[in-house]
Amino acid sequence: MSKLIRIVTSSVSYDLAKGQLRYLKEHGYEVIGVSGPPVEWSKKAAEDEGIRTIVVPDLVRPISISHDIKALFELIRVIRKERPDIVHANTPKGSLLGMMAAWWCRVPHRIYTVTGLRFETATGTFRWLLKTMERITCACATKVIPEGEGVKKTLIREQITKKPLKKIHNGNINGIDLEYFSQTPEIQATAQELRAQIGGDFIFVFVGRIVKDKGMIELVDAFERLNQEHPSARLLLVGSTEPELDPLPDTTSEKLESNANIYQAWWQTDVRPWLVASDAFTFGSYREGFPNVVLQAGAMGLPSVVTDINGCNEIIIEGENGYIVPKQDSEALYHGMKKLYEDRTKTKEMSEVAREMIATRYKQEDVWQATLEMYQSLIKEEEASANK
Repeated sequence: MSKLIRIVTSSVSYDLAKGQLRYLKEHGYEVIGVSGPPVEWSKKAAEDEGIRTIVVPDLVRPISISHDIKALFELIRVIRKERPDIVHANTPKGSLLGMMAAWWCRVPHRIYTVTGLRFETATGTFRWLLKTMERITCACATKVIPEGEGVKKTLIREQITKKPLKKIHNGNINGIDLEYFSQTPEIQATAQELRAQIGGDFIFVFVGRIVKDKGMIELVDAFERLNQEHPSARLLLVGSTEPELDPLPDTTSEKLESNANIYQAWWQTDVRPWLVASDAFTFGSYREGFPNVVLQAGAMGLPSVVTDINGCNEIIIEGENGYIVPKQDSEALYHGMKKLYEDRTKTKEMSEVAREMIATRYKQEDVWQATLEMYQSLIKEEEASANK
């Protein structure tokens, strides 16, 4: 039985591959999850996926020399003890330290899935630092997988790596669970209650972190302009703020608090009723790898207006299941939202095809199978090489 270690920075990120680790275990792999805190999410992943998990206390998201050095040595200790055939990582800090540790331990297969590139929105010395970190991660890996075509083009354009780059299936790390993201009678009933609570005749919804990088400045400005023309429009925000990591400007925070037509639902364990309660999804993010929320919104039958960034411009096909606008452009975002609001016939047409467009390209089981086949091919190549 081949042994596989999957590394994520925060144990919360196990949800990015929900169900996949159990699937790999059921198909002959001993799977071990390695992450930073919180411990309770690591325990939850172990229970949900039926795997063994290990917590590295110093593996944290912010850059911290002391924590990072300790985490690197702890990862080396774990990998030496476990002696895996494959180490696969897919979040920035976990990938950097995980690939370095796996390289040091000479793990045969070191896989880095690039899910997002933070340097795209950084400047100056910090941008150089982030790009250097990406180059080190890719250099330590034996295989680099871009989550989508946009990420692949950026890696090539910025000369991050010269390794072959090929996405898995049609992109995205885990695909979409179409059975879970569906409109059951219970969800529809809850959605009706939420819609009555929010009010208005058309609800735009955003799901994600309420931070600057997700385009909150432009989204709030675009909605306020639209709302002046159409007072019955509503903006629903589902997610939490991160005042320490990526704070909103005071002016944007004030607008969120003062506009009665902006409804803040904060963080929710189940976003499905909130999506069903809405008419369209809006996503003004500055950078992504391959955003799950756009897949989820489509699976729940919502047309979207998204920015022209990695992932979004692969999921959304202009005029078919939504609209694509330039990033950091509140004027363009306003016009995209305006089209969705005013042309209800077109919006309804896009809504009716949205789920099918997601289902045919990003079905979860297809992504899992493609990932399994990728692992199997690596092991077979190694065995064939050993038998020569």
